[in-house]
Amino acid sequence: MTTLLTGASGYVGGQLASALDDDLICLPRTPGGAGDLTVPGALAGVDHGRVTRIVHAAAVTRFNVDRETARQVNLEGTIRVAEFAERCPRLESLVYLSTLYTAGRRTGDIPEEPLVSEEPLVSEEPLVSEEPLAERGFVNDYEWSKHAAETALLERDLPVRIVRLPTLIADDDTGGSVGQHNAFHSTLRLYYYGLLSLLPGDPDTPLALASASYAVRALLEATRLEATDTVTHACPAPDDTITLGELIDIAFNVFEKDESFRRRMLLRPLPCDLASFRDLAVAAAGMRGGPVSQALGSVAPFAEQLYLPKVFQARHAHPVDTRRLVENVCSTLVDCRFGRGRGTGTGTGTGTGTGNSLYPGQATGPGTEGGNHD
Repeated sequence: MTTLLTGASGYVGGQLASALDDDLICLPRTPGGAGDLTVPGALAGVDHGRVTRIVHAAAVTRFNVDRETARQVNLEGTIRVAEFAERCPRLESLVYLSTLYTAGRRTGDIPEEPLVSEEPLVSEEPLVSEEPLAERGFVNDYEWSKHAAETALLERDLPVRIVRLPTLIADDDTGGSVGQHNAFHSTLRLYYYGLLSLLPGDPDTPLALASASYAVRALLEATRLEATDTVTHACPAPDDTITLGELIDIAFNVFEKDESFRRRMLLRPLPCDLASFRDLAVAAAGMRGGPVSQALGSVAPFAEQLYLPKVFQARHAHPVDTRRLVENVCSTLVDCRFGRGRGTGTGTGTGTGTGNSLYPGQATGPGTEGGNHD
């Protein structure tokens, strides 16, 4: 088996490269050159006659990514991979790393199947306002671009396997090591240091959380599924999923064991409705870079998703103690002061993504997806 892996320098891609027992082709990304999927000819140096499997993990995973960048990297980059795949005579599968939140603004049960949207794959103008994005069924352009990439792949006659990732919060299921911080960790940091006192979202909203090792295991298994299993959710089963309110309780139970946190006498955040949060975010944006503005700005790109409860079908899920995982991650973050000092349990990561806040995808700035890719 000869596997072409894109995004091998990213968080998930790097772990996949270590786990794949294959003849592996990993192209280093040179901006504007080989491996840069935003330009034509990025895969020109790869012998398509050798490749029997493609794992496409390269992506920009920031929640606040602009429409044009998301289109160039996540959509057009995926199309270039698909065009290369069509020239591979020995290709057995093309595995695409996506996100659970291609579901966008849908609520309720989300099946493991292609999700149909009326959103055009490519629009003439970049999306700049919140209103048209909502009309198209997505909270941010990251979600839109990953959904559009899924659609582009499924329109072709290729052996596609789509694996939708949850928010990745730790390296493995013990939660003792956090090799890359994303929006999940950044949001908890805001609460720990008292920079955010409100809780955007419905406390009963389920959160799909997992470790990178859990996701890699699911990705490897997806390549062995029947051809009818086109879409796989690489997340815990609903019974192993916690809610937003449970996350906050677990986190503050850990925080309150820390003496420096107790000295600050911080209260647990109060839930607020979406309209109130939007009003507050708009007002804070006028403060020109103050700590409140920065805190709200880091949460805003994904906050609406926390008001849209979803239950992700996961037919091939493995048992996992998500509550213990979250507790251990919070302990690790406190011990190392969120990567700033005491302790050695985490790293800060060097990826380009994301994903996402409390859901997959990514941090809102460089260096994250929660399960960031590359």
